[in-house]
Amino acid sequence: MAAKADDTRAERLARFRPASGMDTPRFSGLSSFMRLPVLAPEDAPGLVEIGLIGIPFDGTTTNRPGARLGPRAVREASTGTRALNHATGIAPYALAPCADLGDVPVNPVDVAETDRRIEAFYRPLAEAGLVPLSVGGDHFVSFPILRALGAARPLGLIHIDAHSDTDDSQYGGSRLTHGTPFRRAVEAGVLDPRRCVQIGIRGSMDAADERDWAKDQGIRIVEMEEVCARGLPEVAAEARAVVGEAPAYLSFDIDALDPAFAPSTGTPEIGGFTTREALHLLRALRGLDLVGADLVEVAPPLDAGGITALAGAGILFEILCLLAERVAARAAT
Repeated sequence: MAAKADDTRAERLARFRPASGMDTPRFSGLSSFMRLPVLAPEDAPGLVEIGLIGIPFDGTTTNRPGARLGPRAVREASTGTRALNHATGIAPYALAPCADLGDVPVNPVDVAETDRRIEAFYRPLAEAGLVPLSVGGDHFVSFPILRALGAARPLGLIHIDAHSDTDDSQYGGSRLTHGTPFRRAVEAGVLDPRRCVQIGIRGSMDAADERDWAKDQGIRIVEMEEVCARGLPEVAAEARAVVGEAPAYLSFDIDALDPAFAPSTGTPEIGGFTTREALHLLRALRGLDLVGADLVEVAPPLDAGGITALAGAGILFEILCLLAERVAARAAT
């Protein structure tokens, strides 16, 4: 029987969850994020509370391409995830009805048109209060998502990455690239820079002042060396304090991980997080008022044995747990 918008929340929780690996093997059937039901985005409001979305676009990548294929690879890898987070005890599908809402219909040869299409895809979801969890694609995709989610009020930001992505332009004045999304979002008024924290930033730079603009706006940059010196619990506590209790967005670039754990990405930087450290960092962010999140820059053509897609799928599940716990808390108020 088809789900209806007037179904009770308990009925929707029972319907919009993954197929059990004990009923059908995880390697069988069509791939969807976490083996969730697939739902057209226009049908999602009123039925599901978290929508997983692919954005197969890497038209603003400035180094190694391939992230356009990230959603497919992460979908495939995510079929191995299960229903319960062993460390936190969170069972996300018991907390929020979830579905795979498919891919944004991007234009692979037109950045401006793709920018408009992404925002148009997310706006009705944001207006309906649905929480999107997105898989890119390169990091440019965060900007139009933030325009949709932050239209009513500026958001805070937890940004886990090797790069600050606050350049003004790249390659002769191009202002929409995977190195500029958060500068554009601050300028557009959809991010509050005083409530933004960037964690894990590292690597060589083109110029000494590359991060000065972000710092001048009040963005807190926690470079990887500081993470190592202070430790994850202290850094996570500061991040929570910076973002505060108001609505915020979480963006995780897979190149935050060391290339030993995620070699297949556009701009890898040595000296990053282990996968274990990334999980502990994410778990320390429980309870923040997250209204959306993304995982970006998985580039499967560069992968060895699917290691990067597997890491991405595991991180995606951890983020889903954060979102589901928060959605359930809102529903209870």
